[in-house]
Amino acid sequence: MQLSEFEGSKILVTGASGLIGKALVKSLVLHNGKKPIDVYALVRNENKARAAFCNLPQENIHYIVCDVCNLSPENLGINYVIHGASKTASKEFIAEPVEVILNSVYGTKNLLEFSRVNPVKGFVYLSTMEVYGAPETDEKIKENSSSDIDTMSVRSSYPESKRLCESLCAAYASEYNVPAKVVRLTQTFGEGVDYNDGRVFAEFARCVIEGKDIVLKTKGETKRNYIDVDDAVDAIFTVLLKGAVGEAYNVANEDTYCSIYEMADMVAKEFGNKKVSVRIEDNVDAEKLGYAKTLKMNLSTDKLKNLGWKPSGSLKTIYSKMIEYMKKNKN
Repeated sequence: MQLSEFEGSKILVTGASGLIGKALVKSLVLHNGKKPIDVYALVRNENKARAAFCNLPQENIHYIVCDVCNLSPENLGINYVIHGASKTASKEFIAEPVEVILNSVYGTKNLLEFSRVNPVKGFVYLSTMEVYGAPETDEKIKENSSSDIDTMSVRSSYPESKRLCESLCAAYASEYNVPAKVVRLTQTFGEGVDYNDGRVFAEFARCVIEGKDIVLKTKGETKRNYIDVDDAVDAIFTVLLKGAVGEAYNVANEDTYCSIYEMADMVAKEFGNKKVSVRIEDNVDAEKLGYAKTLKMNLSTDKLKNLGWKPSGSLKTIYSKMIEYMKKNKN
């Protein structure tokens, strides 16, 4: 996507040292236009952030070091806000559900208050496909589809707090004219994934890099779409500039829809050099590991495509980019 409309602007990115945050900052800072784009990166660990951005020009990166829940709503002249700070480790949803909820809600409330006192033209909240709960059929899921989230399930701390944050965005848009929009991201990966990332897609990549069998802790029946991190960044910018205020947009590559087992099998066959196989050892309590229950999350992206967006990378291409990056950055 052309970023020329952001030239001369100040853009705040929270969760800037995470996978999507890093990709957003990189895209903005490396944009070669007539005017620079100033990026305000909100991070909790400045050393980690500086290490992540050490290969980028530093003159247009401004670090705000604080927890998103403690951000002061001062006027820094920010023109756009992308709020991506969130707890995303599945085990935390079970082990620290209170912290997951409060971090999401108070952090988002702070960012929306911040946007009230700054000349913000656009605000995007990074939400999740999990707000739809656990669909049981392959039917396409649109932005107005219903949800069956069990509020009394501890793991619902993550999707239910995300739903509340979406409502906060709609409320601030209606009552205070904050130009808030929401993107509901499917599982996102590709170049930039940390070698020790604990999510299953990274585990599959590590297995083929290390020549180990892929071991599934469930039967791998859950089906969902995936998205390349670069396509996700393009979608976020598209919604930031073209999306309707108070609206939500699904972000996924519909062509990647498959089960976890099918994805594991593809990775083993395409990248395992005939040394890696897929085994199922489902004698553990998946719920205690923070896994969502079996579902079929087949997102429709028609609404986003109507803004001119389309994905580029196939599932195989996404894995190829991620595995190559992980090999180069193995620690």
